Amino acid sequence: MIYTKTGDAGTTSLADGTRVAKNDARVEAYGTVDELGAHLALLIQIIADVSPDNTAFLQRVQQELFVVQSRLATANMETLAVMPRLDEEATLRIERQIDAITAAIPPMKAFVIPGGSMCSAQCHVARTVCRRAERCIVTLAAGCTAEQQSDLAPIQRYVNRLSDLLFVMSRQLLMLENKEEIFWHPQTN
Repeated sequence: MIYTKTGDAGTTSLADGTRVAKNDARVEAYGTVDELGAHLALLIQIIADVSPDNTAFLQRVQQELFVVQSRLATANMETLAVMPRLDEEATLRIERQIDAITAAIPPMKAFVIPGGSMCSAQCHVARTVCRRAERCIVTLAAGCTAEQQSDLAPIQRYVNRLSDLLFVMSRQLLMLENKEEIFWHPQTN
């Protein structure tokens, strides 16, 4: 059954069974990562024909984000000890992808305004949700024990790198589509 009615009073269960308010920092963090995954799903569909390499890479990211969500949804360190972990290689893989994309696109000349194509615009939507997820993780970590903060640190690094990846990917997608970047031109009065 999809509905349990246990959340009707504004609480939910974490992965370890602990009941918390639906606006708890932990719920906000894993919920925002869930939202990010949904935006990545749309991005994957939009870019599938334009960039199969990025599509495959983002599909792997979606799998890794499930690990992130499961760890964010668990406060109990004993439970976390037996759960899948996001290894440092995941962050290094993103860094290598950023480096490869950066080497293939022109240097930035000015601040980039999101847009230029549907692919690039959706990449920016995912990037901004990713940044929000990172802020939620930072907020969560501030209220955690040192041991929990240590567990959250690799997740925070991963999400930070992922937003950087989405930024350079947005620029690369414009190049692949032969579209122009939109640059910010400050108006002086």
